Amino acid sequence: MIETVGDVLRNNAHKFPHETAYSYHGRSVTFAGHLERGNRLASALWNRGIRRQDRVSILAQNTVEFMECYAACELAGYIAATVNWRLAPPEIAYILTDSSPRVLIFEAQYAAAIEQIRDKLGFVELFVCFGGPVPDWAQDYEALLDSGDPAGAPTRPLPDEIMHLIYTSGTTGRPKGVMRTHRAEIAVAILMATELGLIVSDKLQLMMPIFHVGARFLQMGVHMRGGSVVLHHDFKPAEIVETIARERVTMTHMAPTMVQAVLNVPGIEEMDLSSLHTICYSAAPMPVPLLKRGLKLLGPVFLQLYGMTEGGGTTLHKRQHKPDGTPEDIKRLGSIGQAAPNVGLRIADEEGRELPAGEPGEILINTTSRMAGYWNNSAATIAAIKEGWYHTGDLGYVDEQGFLYLVDRKKDMIISGGENIYSREVEEALAAHPAVMDVAVIGVKDDYWGETVRAVAVLNPGQTVAEAELIEHCKTLIASYKKPKSVIFVADLPRLPSGKINKVALRQAHGAPDAKAGSK
Repeated sequence: MIETVGDVLRNNAHKFPHETAYSYHGRSVTFAGHLERGNRLASALWNRGIRRQDRVSILAQNTVEFMECYAACELAGYIAATVNWRLAPPEIAYILTDSSPRVLIFEAQYAAAIEQIRDKLGFVELFVCFGGPVPDWAQDYEALLDSGDPAGAPTRPLPDEIMHLIYTSGTTGRPKGVMRTHRAEIAVAILMATELGLIVSDKLQLMMPIFHVGARFLQMGVHMRGGSVVLHHDFKPAEIVETIARERVTMTHMAPTMVQAVLNVPGIEEMDLSSLHTICYSAAPMPVPLLKRGLKLLGPVFLQLYGMTEGGGTTLHKRQHKPDGTPEDIKRLGSIGQAAPNVGLRIADEEGRELPAGEPGEILINTTSRMAGYWNNSAATIAAIKEGWYHTGDLGYVDEQGFLYLVDRKKDMIISGGENIYSREVEEALAAHPAVMDVAVIGVKDDYWGETVRAVAVLNPGQTVAEAELIEHCKTLIASYKKPKSVIFVADLPRLPSGKINKVALRQAHGAPDAKAGSK
């Protein structure tokens, strides 16, 4: 019986010992081999005094070693506390101080960053390095693993113990540590397997960062079914396409911006990508022009998932992607799908009262896959979970058939002249202009209006458009009071590891009232 994530590892090693668990840049790891190395690492950490529910932090890009660190925690009941490798050293120090791991396992390329903050990490008893030169203050990963017993540590986790401590992106303040139990992760794995229709012969390609829930949830889903994972260290569009063709990948996971980069790979039209039956995307709806282009080249492969570190979610299935369908079909391409089985979904007002279809309010979710709470932050936990419902902080509405439309983050909503303006609505209007490749909208302080709308736009290669033209274009699609008062043109938009646009960074860079609009 599978009750913990460690049970999945043991089940696959028993049933499919010689099948591939991971392919990684020419390296192949079987389920039996992965279990053995996970057990060795779990045992080695136990021998160093690490005990059940102690935190083991991991700072690395996608590697097999990262997955072995997960495996050790899954098997022995340690808590895997991940760290975003894109963060600056002071931000890494904040997360490590909050989670207070006894062990920090890191990829060698981050040794210098850790060296900068090591004097603040007195709680870390063991530093472990892999993938390059090992500093004299750290232990070599392979040497540590070799000291472990292939039988593993003497403990196993309980279903309601914490498996993951994964930090939020910090879009509305300091990152919060999300506590996720083994029971919740098994529920997520089953949800992924069900919603994506995973089978034992599937090959899932992952290049999104596995310290984040998006890639991690999909990996758990495919391994729940005994399928294999083709893992990439990072995102290189040409490499992604070549790997799909060579490895006969059946499913991949990308943000819409990554899909666009892949479709722009020279010669993609001549490559055999017929094995690919699903591109799972998240972080944002797929722009219709991009969707049409992808469907023309690859067929009906697109599926959207909506969720967050705290829980999920909704699905817009492949058969619901109809860019040439009825007006209702086309409108629903801007939705984030319908609630998955066993997921409760409500739209509520400020008092928690359920709102009717079509009326925007806060999105509330109730599911067995939701978080247990926030680490060291009971106040935030109480504010987020009420009567079993997780209050997402996202604003949206549902239509009569339960399709959910995301309109904004609560803190991203712009109030101008007393009117609520949802940034997503303005972004969709701007994205409809043929010159616009990517766009985000923020509020800018204004003495008269309180706030005004500013757009930050990336244009398609070779395209030009005037600021005034874009503003006038918006007036043809949305009410005049919602249109941007200014537009700034940039080369690209800052993004979080999840693929979502980093509006905190956008406000810091372009949110001042006197920021130069119309510039490139």
